[in-house]
Amino acid sequence: MGRPVTVTIPHQLGREEARKRVDASLDQFKAQLGSAGLGNIQHAWSQDQLGFRAKALGQNVTGRIDVRDRDLQIEVELPGLLAGFAEKVAGKLRQQGTLLIEKKK
Repeated sequence: MGRPVTVTIPHQLGREEARKRVDASLDQFKAQLGSAGLGNIQHAWSQDQLGFRAKALGQNVTGRIDVRDRDLQIEVELPGLLAGFAEKVAGKLRQQGTLLIEKKK
């Protein structure tokens, strides 16, 4: 059975600006997922929710980023084989999620 990992990242950007920043950082986000061993990464927006799918160690990983007025909520469903890495994944999501909405120079 899978294990959900959820991370909430506060921001003060408003929903529209936060979504723009997430969208602008997608290539970097996918590269980070790839460096963490996830392959075949696919994503799609549905209003203010970015859904994604990937494969890791032959397992399907699904998740989403909900862009809200005051925070991003990132949720990843880890399949049974990967559930033991939940805490490590949560830390990485928190780090990378923060980078998604940082001010770009």
